Amino acid sequence: MGIADIFEALTAADRPYKSGMKLSQALAIMQKMKDGGHIDPDLFDVFVRERVYQRYAERFLDPAQIDKIPAST
Repeated sequence: MGIADIFEALTAADRPYKSGMKLSQALAIMQKMKDGGHIDPDLFDVFVRERVYQRYAERFLDPAQIDKIPAST
Protein backbone atom coordinates (compact mmCIF):
# COMPACT_ATOMS: atom_id res chain seq x y z
CA MET A 1 0.00 0.00 0.00
CA GLY A 2 2.80 2.42 0.84
CA ILE A 3 4.58 1.88 -2.47
CA ALA A 4 1.36 2.47 -4.41
CA ASP A 5 0.66 5.63 -2.40
CA ILE A 6 4.14 7.03 -3.05
CA PHE A 7 3.91 6.23 -6.76
CA GLU A 8 0.48 7.86 -7.05
CA ALA A 9 1.66 10.97 -5.20
CA LEU A 10 4.67 11.36 -7.50
CA THR A 11 2.70 10.90 -10.72
CA ALA A 12 -0.60 12.60 -9.81
CA ALA A 13 -1.44 15.38 -12.24
CA ASP A 14 -4.32 16.77 -10.19
CA ARG A 15 -2.16 18.69 -7.73
CA PRO A 16 -2.49 22.48 -8.07
CA TYR A 17 1.11 23.01 -6.93
CA LYS A 18 2.92 20.59 -9.28
CA SER A 19 2.66 18.58 -12.45
CA GLY A 20 2.72 14.80 -12.37
CA MET A 21 6.14 13.26 -12.97
CA LYS A 22 7.04 10.98 -15.84
CA LEU A 23 7.29 7.28 -15.05
CA SER A 24 11.08 7.27 -15.27
CA GLN A 25 11.37 10.16 -12.78
CA ALA A 26 8.98 8.59 -10.28
CA LEU A 27 10.69 5.20 -10.43
CA ALA A 28 14.15 6.80 -10.08
CA ILE A 29 13.02 8.56 -6.90
CA MET A 30 11.51 5.36 -5.58
CA GLN A 31 14.73 3.45 -6.39
CA LYS A 32 16.64 5.98 -4.26
CA MET A 33 14.08 5.48 -1.49
CA LYS A 34 14.62 1.72 -1.73
CA ASP A 35 18.41 2.14 -1.66
CA GLY A 36 18.10 4.41 1.38
CA GLY A 37 15.96 1.90 3.26
CA HIS A 38 12.81 4.04 3.16
CA ILE A 39 10.63 1.51 1.33
CA ASP A 40 10.57 -2.27 1.40
CA PRO A 41 13.08 -3.47 -1.23
CA ASP A 42 11.28 -6.74 -1.94
CA LEU A 43 7.93 -5.04 -2.50
CA PHE A 44 9.49 -2.41 -4.74
CA ASP A 45 11.20 -5.14 -6.77
CA VAL A 46 7.83 -6.86 -7.31
CA PHE A 47 6.25 -3.50 -8.25
CA VAL A 48 8.90 -3.07 -10.97
CA ARG A 49 9.31 -6.69 -12.09
CA GLU A 50 5.56 -7.23 -12.51
CA ARG A 51 5.23 -3.81 -14.21
CA VAL A 52 2.47 -2.72 -11.83
CA TYR A 53 3.47 0.87 -12.56
CA GLN A 54 2.85 0.32 -16.30
CA ARG A 55 -0.66 -1.02 -15.82
CA TYR A 56 -1.50 1.93 -13.57
CA ALA A 57 0.03 4.40 -16.02
CA GLU A 58 -1.89 3.07 -19.00
CA ARG A 59 -5.14 3.46 -17.11
CA PHE A 60 -4.68 6.69 -15.15
CA LEU A 61 -1.78 8.83 -16.41
CA ASP A 62 -1.58 11.36 -19.18
CA PRO A 63 0.18 9.75 -22.17
CA ALA A 64 2.84 12.49 -21.96
CA GLN A 65 3.90 11.06 -18.58
CA ILE A 66 4.52 7.57 -19.95
CA ASP A 67 8.13 7.36 -21.06
CA LYS A 68 10.68 4.59 -21.48
CA ILE A 69 11.95 3.01 -18.29
CA PRO A 70 15.68 2.20 -18.16
CA ALA A 71 16.46 -1.52 -17.90
CA SER A 72 18.49 -0.84 -14.74
CA THR A 73 15.32 0.08 -12.81
